[in-house]
Formats: sequence, structure tokens, C-alpha cells
Amino acid sequence: MTGAGQALVAFGSVAALLALMALVRLAASRRGLGPEVQRKLVHIGTGLYALSLPWLFTDDWPVYMLIGLTLGVMTVLRLPGIRKGGIGEALHGVERQSYGDFLLALAVGVVFLLSDDQAILYVLPLAILTLSDAAAALTGSRYGHVFFAVEDGRKSVEGSAVFFLVSLILAMICLLLLSDIARANVIVVALIVAAFGTLVEAESWRGFDNFFLPAGLLVFLEAHMNSPAPVLVAVATAFGLAVWAAHVLAARLGGKAHEARLYVITAFLLYSVTAPHNTLLPLLALLAHAFSNAQTPCAARHPVLDVVAAVALLSFGWLTLGLVTGLNALGFYAITSMALAAGLVALGLGKRPLVLRIAGALLVAAALFSAFQWLTALNTGASGWAGDLRGLGLCALALALVPTLARPGAFLHDRVLKLTALSLLCPVAGYLWMATAAGWPG
Repeated sequence: MTGAGQALVAFGSVAALLALMALVRLAASRRGLGPEVQRKLVHIGTGLYALSLPWLFTDDWPVYMLIGLTLGVMTVLRLPGIRKGGIGEALHGVERQSYGDFLLALAVGVVFLLSDDQAILYVLPLAILTLSDAAAALTGSRYGHVFFAVEDGRKSVEGSAVFFLVSLILAMICLLLLSDIARANVIVVALIVAAFGTLVEAESWRGFDNFFLPAGLLVFLEAHMNSPAPVLVAVATAFGLAVWAAHVLAARLGGKAHEARLYVITAFLLYSVTAPHNTLLPLLALLAHAFSNAQTPCAARHPVLDVVAAVALLSFGWLTLGLVTGLNALGFYAITSMALAAGLVALGLGKRPLVLRIAGALLVAAALFSAFQWLTALNTGASGWAGDLRGLGLCALALALVPTLARPGAFLHDRVLKLTALSLLCPVAGYLWMATAAGWPG
């Protein structure tokens, strides 16, 4: 297919999406379909279509163009006159706040890129997102009677059970047809995928499962799919014990069990994305947030969800950027995590006198910077970090610390979002400069 033909198919795909939403709205008006059913019908249609993208286009660029067009359309559909009463109601008729439409399109692009033409890594995560998630939502909304608490409300045991069963079946079919792993391992991998996917879906919120579910399954499959059965069992056992330990510890310390499970899931995903030592600074950012929120709570409704989303999106974002440019992004990822942790600690010291706040923040920043230098020494030879990033790291620390020490009250609302933006300024600018100097794009 020519480039012009692929572009036409991309534009036609967006038109087909809008036609699907119009048909769903028509069916809803005639058959009395509820908002959740409408949303899931659109979800299933777009998800199934997304599964065909690697075979529909001969080049990669039309896929990314299609995703960009879709994100633009999703933005328009959120406009007040279209969101309610127009075709946008097929997605936004539910009362809860959700970013699932944006995150689904983003997830397709990230999974398409990270799968690196391996069909199993693309198809299985998106199939589970499309079919298991829809089956769980519809089962829970219609037949759910036993519920458990999550950060953003509650979910049903019945819905989670259906999610597990559908995921198990999908995983076994995809692993048998699209991979050459040892057949004795298929059942073990399928069980882990189904269990891990069920836990991620149960703990997700505001549509974030549309991103974290496929991305998390992809990194798990890439890291562990070809491991021997004893290693897989050990990984599953370690993860299960960590979830159980976090649950017990949270109960004894008076914390929330679902928050503890979120931290464990995030840590597991980080270990799947990168080497264990490179998870140190993002994990310290999570600990810094726990300290900050305990000492000087912010006004966020779900602060734990905010920081988990920030750390996970930063991890996948830097990983994706490194793959797109072909330039190592590990050092810049470490700088971002370091600055975020430092800023959170500074806010946690907000009730102390200014002198003590400055002294404490500087001590923590010095410790974080030492950890960053240690990681630099470990990664320079193995991963090829480009140049001396110490100056960039000090710049990021300064940008995170000065505002948080000078005006902590400015971070009462949207704390994690503001600090993440500050933490990204220096490393993103430095990375883009390095990429441009290296001839990217080229």
C-alpha cells in the first residue's frame, strides 16, 4: 500500500470510530442501553480494530498518525456540547471521571512501539484489555453482589472473577498460537498473566487501567515469558508474598490495604521495565510521597493514585522516548525521579521552621545526588549514559527545591502534577538537546 493509501486508511479509521459511536448512541436511544454498556461497546469496537493495526499498515508512521488523530478527536468529544447529548455521550455518559479514552489511544501507541513486531507482545495485552475488561465491567455492573474497596470506590468479586477467567483463556490461546515458549510453561505464564492482570485492573482508577493493564502485561511478558518454569513460579510466589506482606503491614500500621497493593504493583512494574538498581530512585520517590502526605497532606482526593500514576507514566515515557530516538534515557529518568523525590521531601518538611526545612532538604538532596552518582557509575559502562549529567541533575534538584521551600502552600493542590512538571524541565531540555546534537530526527 502506498503512503497516500495508508494515510487515507488512517483518516477512514477515525471516521469509522465516529460512525461506531453514532451507531451506539442510536442503539442506546432505541434499546435503552445504559451508559456503561455504551462505553464498553465503543471500547470493544476500538480495541478489536486496534488489534489489526500491525497487519493493516505496511509502515509504522500511519499508526502513530492515526493515534494522534484519535487523541484530537477524543479532545473534541469532551467539549460540553458534544460530551453530553451528542455522540460523545457514548463515552462520557458515565458519571465518574475517566481519562480512559485518551489512555486507550496512548496505550495502543506505546504497546505498538514496545512490542517491536512481536505479535504476542502486541496482541495479548490489547486482547485482555479489550475483552476481559469489558466482560468484567458488564458482569460487575449487572451481577455484582460482593464488593471490595479500591482507592477510587469499589469493585465486584464477580467482575474480577470473570476478568481472570477470560484473561486465562485468552492468554493460553495467544501463547499457543503466537509464541514458541515451552508448552509446559504455557499454563504457568497464562495463570500469572491472568492473576497479575486481574490485580492491576482491580486497583486501577479513572480509566488508567486502559494504559497500565496492557503496558504492565507487555513488560511482564517481555521480561518473563521465556523464563524456565521454576523461575516463573518463583516470580509469582515473590509477587504474591509481597502483596500479602504489604496488606498485613498496612493493616498493622493503620494504613489502607489497597494503597499498599498499589505500591507493590508499581514496584513490580518498575523491576520489569529496568534493572533492579535503576528502580532505586523511583521507589524513593514513592517513599518520599508517603512521608510528604503524612506530614503535610495535600488537597488531592486520591494522592496515592496520583504519585503511582506519575512514577509509572514517567517510567514508560522515558523508556518510550529512548526507543524512539535510539538514545539512552536512563540517566534522564534517574534525574527526574531524584528531583521528584527531593521536592516531595521538602514539602513534607513544610511545618518546620525555614532554617530546618532548608537544612533537611539539602541533606536529603545530597543523599539523593550521591545515589544518582552511584547509579551513573553502574550504568555508564553497561548502558552507555551519554556525557556528564551531574550539572543537569543539580539543575533539576534546584528547580524542585527552590519553589517547594519558598512557597509550599502553592503545592496544596495538584502537588504531584506540579512537582512532576518541575522535575521534567531540566532532563527533558537536556535530552532534546542531546538528541538534536546527535542528529535526531534524521
